[in-house]
Amino acid sequence: MLHYGTLPPWRRYTGPTMVGRQKTLMIRTLLVAAAWLVIVPGPRQAADPLVPFHLTGRGNRSANQGGTALAARTRGRSDARVTVYEMSDFQCPYCREFALGTLPLLEREYVQAGKVRFVYINLPLSSVHRNAATAAEVAVCAARQERFWPMHDLLFRHQSQWSALASPRAYLLALGDSAGLDSARLTQCIASGAAAAEVQRDAERARRSGAISTPTFYIEGALLEGAAPIAVFRAVLDSIYQSKTATPPRPPRPR
Repeated sequence: MLHYGTLPPWRRYTGPTMVGRQKTLMIRTLLVAAAWLVIVPGPRQAADPLVPFHLTGRGNRSANQGGTALAARTRGRSDARVTVYEMSDFQCPYCREFALGTLPLLEREYVQAGKVRFVYINLPLSSVHRNAATAAEVAVCAARQERFWPMHDLLFRHQSQWSALASPRAYLLALGDSAGLDSARLTQCIASGAAAAEVQRDAERARRSGAISTPTFYIEGALLEGAAPIAVFRAVLDSIYQSKTATPPRPPRPR
């Protein structure tokens, strides 16, 4: 498996001028979004591989294996009409691009508006990112202290520092201090092996959903691969949200 290591179509500008590039971007964005929407099925069925994540909320923490509340890795209302699962690798550069660039915009426009629920699923690509699994374990332990998102942001912001280390544990523990974690609990959590098991369960579910690269987004039964620009996410999310909230047409009056 690989991170999204090649430039996606919407990044390959060909026009000679800025206006031409903007037009190319707009056309390609719409085509990518339209092509993705064609394969979106109807409402999710129980067989969908990520449904167990979707069904777990703050009122049912015991349903999470390993005793960890998935709610700590979730942003948004539990009754949001659309759920987005990001399958991500903390050492993936394109995941970093999404986390620090696009995600804050989605948070403001869709999550805070109550339209979208966003869930983080670990998919460390250890064959190419040797420190990704360790970072994911630290993030899972941060979730157990209700500090997943601060840790998430710090891991991506400092990715270039810890990803190059032969042994990143000390650096990651120091990031835990910056995220406001109890250092003793964090150390114990990592040593117990429970976080490693949870990361593995995440990765297995992500693969069953069809994810083979990072970042990959599972949205209402279909996959969107790569760190797509915000325009693609807007087109996809707006279309799904509108279809779910549209008022059904009134039946014709009998004559």
